[in-house]
Amino acid sequence: MNSSLPKLLQRVFSVYSFHCSYSSFSAAVVHQIAKAFHHNNFNFYNSSLFPKLQPAHLGPVIFQLRSNPTSALRFFEWAENSHGLHHPVQSFCGIAHVLLRHRMFDSATLVFDRMVRQFRNLEVLGEFHGTFRIYGSNPSTVYSFLLHCYCRNGMADRAIETFAWMSEMGVLISHCVASKMLDLLIDSDRIDVILENYEEMCKGLGVYEFVFNSFLNRGEAEKGLNFHWALVGRGLVPKVVDCNKILKGLCMGNQIDIASDFFDMMVSSGPRPNLVTFSTLINAYCKKLILDEAFNLYNLMIEKGIVPDLVIYSILINGLFRVGKFEEGNSLLSMALARGVKMDVVIFSSIMDAYVRVGDLGKAVEIYARMLKEGISPNVVTYSILINGLCQNCHVLEACGVFGQILKHGLEPSMLTYSSLIDGFCKSENLRDGFRLYGIMLRKGHVPDVVVCSVLINGLSRQGLMDEALRFFFQAVKRGLTLNSYMFNTLIDGYFELNRARDGVKMYTLMGMFKVIPDVVTYTVLVRGLAEQGKLDEALALFFQLLKKGFSPDCIIYCTLIDGFCKKRDLAAGLQIFKLMRSNGMFPDICIYNVLINVFFKEGCLKNALELFREIIKHGLEPDIVTYNTMICGYCSLKMFSKVIKLFEVLKCGQIKPNAITFTILIDAYCKDVRMDEAMLIFSSMLEKGPKPNILTYSSLIDGYFKTENTESGFVLYEKMLGDKISPNIISYSILIDGLCKKGLINEASLAFQCAIGRQLLPDVIAYGILIRGYCKVGRLAEAMMLYDRMLVNGIMPDDLLQKALAEYGIQNGQAKNCVLN
Repeated sequence: MNSSLPKLLQRVFSVYSFHCSYSSFSAAVVHQIAKAFHHNNFNFYNSSLFPKLQPAHLGPVIFQLRSNPTSALRFFEWAENSHGLHHPVQSFCGIAHVLLRHRMFDSATLVFDRMVRQFRNLEVLGEFHGTFRIYGSNPSTVYSFLLHCYCRNGMADRAIETFAWMSEMGVLISHCVASKMLDLLIDSDRIDVILENYEEMCKGLGVYEFVFNSFLNRGEAEKGLNFHWALVGRGLVPKVVDCNKILKGLCMGNQIDIASDFFDMMVSSGPRPNLVTFSTLINAYCKKLILDEAFNLYNLMIEKGIVPDLVIYSILINGLFRVGKFEEGNSLLSMALARGVKMDVVIFSSIMDAYVRVGDLGKAVEIYARMLKEGISPNVVTYSILINGLCQNCHVLEACGVFGQILKHGLEPSMLTYSSLIDGFCKSENLRDGFRLYGIMLRKGHVPDVVVCSVLINGLSRQGLMDEALRFFFQAVKRGLTLNSYMFNTLIDGYFELNRARDGVKMYTLMGMFKVIPDVVTYTVLVRGLAEQGKLDEALALFFQLLKKGFSPDCIIYCTLIDGFCKKRDLAAGLQIFKLMRSNGMFPDICIYNVLINVFFKEGCLKNALELFREIIKHGLEPDIVTYNTMICGYCSLKMFSKVIKLFEVLKCGQIKPNAITFTILIDAYCKDVRMDEAMLIFSSMLEKGPKPNILTYSSLIDGYFKTENTESGFVLYEKMLGDKISPNIISYSILIDGLCKKGLINEASLAFQCAIGRQLLPDVIAYGILIRGYCKVGRLAEAMMLYDRMLVNGIMPDDLLQKALAEYGIQNGQAKNCVLN
């Protein structure tokens, strides 16, 4: 194109020029018309001259009106609309000059659009060129406007011609117009023109980056890569800075495969990748956790003699810690320090945070000590991470000491600092200090965020202080806090923990008022709370509401519903939920299998229980200790002791070892089958090899001895339990009271009953029933009646067994038929 420019210029300069000389008669016409339009008063205009107005007069009139653009435009429109004259190119160019000089761009746009459709490009260019001096216009503004007009109207050839003209004349093209032209060339697939004029176009515009990004935005990455190849093939190697920008954009747009291809192209054809190039792509790989590729690049940069810096090492170390490769991360850190790389507080803080997240406070403290050894001062983020780790591990006092260090060094605690320490106070049930720190935070001018408020609400809820939690919630709302589902979930869960289901449901309703959308956790808390209180119809309604809203219920919700129906002995409904779970593409977890196996055994459906157990193995699930305990308990309930022993031996040889519950199940089964020797053999094994017996273990054995009328051994075992510092519960007290009553030691039984109450244990209907029947058997009916009345006052209703005993001894409604009070 450039080779044709001299001929183009010759043609234009030889044909077109602007003539301001005309006859005296014509001058009079021009003068009178210009005067009339200038003053907007046609009294100045001699109507006899009107027929003499010619197209040649139009340009000079506009020139006369150049200082009054409104009048010039009015004349331009009048001459055409009222007099039927066709404006020559001189008129169009003249009015264009006038309008642009006075920044009337909207009107100028309309004039240019008409002009480019009416005249050839060479006419327009030539006329403009000859009139810049007399109009005093800026060539860059006029030509850029013309070029923009061609681009806007999709006239690619004219735009190219105009660009060539401007380049030859040395006229500066505005950045905006050059961008429009590049867009037009890309849209019309004229990349060849961009390549031919690349160096000229690059003046004042990043053509390479613009074109490449345009292709990427269009989803045509392959064309962008081809453009790079074509440039390099012409010896026009882009700057590495521009390539790095492209690479960064690809990585930020998650187009890592294209970024990798682009990097390979840079390596093979240029420009030579630098440190920024490598760090950009390594960072992208690490964010995607593709560490193998990241380390391949790391090795490549070392091969090419590029020394990794702090940024590279920080990215790689952080990536290793994110995927749990802590040893490799520490090794790379040591290597960087050995190579003289001065690591900063950011990477040390990041490593500390990784250890805190996995609960390894000891390693976090080690890294902190190493940072200090390297002479790096902690910042508020470092201290906050340390405080968070300490609070998670119940070292709140030490966390307070770190908080003091923050203040001592003149640092300002962040919201993370406050929220971590407040959470520590709340978890240690020290709400007073938690709220005291919250008050300090407010006085310091910090606006509490949703995390801090949620922590405090959770702390209050966990201690059952729901009224205070709700009051604090509304205070936060009044301060303009943006609410989230977590705060509502905490309150809902707190109400259900206190059996205040109605208030929990009210909080759920309140979410809609505050335009907070319930999440899966919300529904899980509601369904679980309602199911645990036996309100399965309401729980099921919420479950289907969850499905209707497009949420995918998790295994917890399904397990809650299945368990709820199974506990109500509605196995059919539980199995329907199980089938629905599978049809929705959710695979049951081990907890659900455990629930179903348990209920099948309770219903005597051994075949179904065994089928489910085999299904667990078939689907690659790992049975947990609950699974084995459920199977052993089920076999015991059916007195299939050979199966019990076989499964118990399998469990002892496997990775999952029997726990105290496993042994207790066996002991309890043998005691109920009056096989005390076998029970004691297992108990002795526990004492010798572990696990340690618990209160249930002792209770089962003591109950077994009492039922076999071996009360002496039962009492000896009870004393051993106390000697082992195992505190009795109401069940063990009930067993003891029963044994004493059977031996006729009613006073001792009564003393044991009072002892249980003294230990803040609440006797249930079983404990009351044992002692009441004991009183009745020895004829102490008055005391039996008084204890019965006390039971009723405490809100405990008699069961069928107790009512039968009362009827047998003639005690009805607290009255004894033959009761003599001494």
